[in-house]
Amino acid sequence: MGLLDILLGRTRPVAPDLDQLFALPAAAVTLEAAAGFTPTGVGAVCFATVEGAAFEQTHREVQALLDADADRTGPPVELTQDGYGYSWLVSRRSPGQLPQLVNDLHAVNSSMEINGFGPQLLCSLAAFEDERGRRLGLVYLYKRGTFYPFAPLPGAAERRDSALELQVKAALASDLRTEQDLSRWFPVWGAPGL
Repeated sequence: MGLLDILLGRTRPVAPDLDQLFALPAAAVTLEAAAGFTPTGVGAVCFATVEGAAFEQTHREVQALLDADADRTGPPVELTQDGYGYSWLVSRRSPGQLPQLVNDLHAVNSSMEINGFGPQLLCSLAAFEDERGRRLGLVYLYKRGTFYPFAPLPGAAERRDSALELQVKAALASDLRTEQDLSRWFPVWGAPGL
């Protein structure tokens, strides 16, 4: 960072720290104790859709890598697109396999980053649910290296439970690097698992 950057108030962007994803299993224990939410076994990586042979090759490699896992339950890894034009690579595991799901999310992010698609990565998400059927996503912002909770209201069209999100933020403060800027808690409407 140069003198001009300091004078103009510019800062360097936070480097992604994919190892932060490995804090999710410990945070899940806290989340269950504090709010009654347990993993659903669904996780996904969101990225800006990219066209071209290089991306197709990377997608096939990632999918083959994750589908080759003998412990996988349920359907194979799938690629979906939401109503906003973003792509989601979705992994499904049994609810008790959160560490393996985190490994899947880390592998997808790492593979895309290594193959030059890091700028297209937006976020990763692990889905949770409580006994009342409420859904919650712990969202990892790739470009910020932080997490935030996202809780869509059940049956409501694009409305979120902000009180629950703040409760979860407080409960997980010592477990996850939480995004402090609430304006960056973007809604992920239509995210797989939510």
